[in-house]
Amino acid sequence: MNKIINFGEDVAGYNVPVLNEREIRAAAGILFLIMFISILTAILKGNFLLLKYAVTIFLTDIVIRVFVNPKFSPFLIIGRLIVRNQVPEYVGAQQKKFAWIIGVVLASIIFILLVVLNSYSPITGLICLICLIFLFFETAFGICLGCKFYSILYKEKAQYCPGEICAVKTKQDIQKTTGVQILIILGFIAYLSLAVFLFNDNFSKKPYDLFGMASSAQAK
Repeated sequence: MNKIINFGEDVAGYNVPVLNEREIRAAAGILFLIMFISILTAILKGNFLLLKYAVTIFLTDIVIRVFVNPKFSPFLIIGRLIVRNQVPEYVGAQQKKFAWIIGVVLASIIFILLVVLNSYSPITGLICLICLIFLFFETAFGICLGCKFYSILYKEKAQYCPGEICAVKTKQDIQKTTGVQILIILGFIAYLSLAVFLFNDNFSKKPYDLFGMASSAQAK
């Protein structure tokens, strides 16, 4: 029974249970895509069916991770299959559990409001946005926002954080940002602002059918 109800894997060389960050990141990417498409469908078409399924699936998966075992999470299994040929990147399981408990709370609130009560409100929208941000940071940047909260609350207990951010170290030269690079970012923002100011009306025009295929189809 203890082997079924468990959190984290014992790996030689690590003094605490760990998880594979690569499969977690892959799973987060899949969930982000599902949630993003579902939310867009609800916003643009007013159809909440896909979002209700997505929230139910998300809650079920994360409950399995926290209260049963991450190795039985369907999306983590899919993530493992996707990254099976990559070298594992081990991270401490305890801070991941803390992050996923936050996910359980957020997903439960959405589930109750949207699925059980069949309602929508700014509260639902805000929590969905927070979930998207958490998933996006995990999959795009490898940053576990929930883990950061754990590190703040239990700094002395955090071990093997993603990207080794728990370890005190100096930045290598390739990681440092120069003043010129900061100016490039500021210049790019100015460039985008100028483009919006000068070309917004032109960009707003609907493109015409270059080959007239739509007109031909309508004529038939």
